Amino acid sequence: MSPGSSTESYPAFARIGLRKTPEKPQLDNLSRPGFEPEPPGFAARRADRYCTVGDLSFEEVEKFKYLGATVTNINDTREEIKRRINMGNACYYSVEKLLSSSLLSKNLKVRIYKTVILPVVLYGCETWALTLREEQRLRVFENKVLRKIFGAKRDEVTGEWRKLHNAELHALYSSPDIIIIKSRRLRWAGHVARMSESRNAYRVLVGRPEGKRPLGRPRRRWEDNIKNGFEAGGI
Repeated sequence: MSPGSSTESYPAFARIGLRKTPEKPQLDNLSRPGFEPEPPGFAARRADRYCTVGDLSFEEVEKFKYLGATVTNINDTREEIKRRINMGNACYYSVEKLLSSSLLSKNLKVRIYKTVILPVVLYGCETWALTLREEQRLRVFENKVLRKIFGAKRDEVTGEWRKLHNAELHALYSSPDIIIIKSRRLRWAGHVARMSESRNAYRVLVGRPEGKRPLGRPRRRWEDNIKNGFEAGGI
């Protein structure tokens, strides 16, 4: 649901800022697959892929885009991170000739990276629940761009040209690496914590879902990243 037609007959929608668009309204059923039994008639409704509320009809989907970010029915951010890296690659190849040009200074190339490529990759990163695997994928992407910017280096022993090592890249790139996500996440958490209790974001932050966790190791949560950030900063 997004800005569009009026929902005067459904005041509950309006109270939380939802509006039905006449083109393609969608509904995402947030659940753990195979964890909770489906209510009666749910399987038939899933086959139809549509849910009706009054005179409004919604197509049931497993994922959808909201404000430019992908939201899945199991609240998994890995797909969104993968999509962001792919979009960053598209931006990278669109300016690749500029990044490898000998007519531009390295400082200007770094500015192009920060203003054209990095914002695309890190859009919405404040809400990501990062694991070490996703952090590594983001660093690999950034190192690829930095190697294009700073070029190759002549080996002092063999005299042959070689790629810069990661430590050499970090020494040349004075800015924080791409995992500035951690500081952005903490800043966003503080912003949400200062919201009024009536705000939906604050209610989600302090709320506790009912029920029990499924068996097995729990997935990395956004809250876990916040706690790790506090511990790393000595807070």
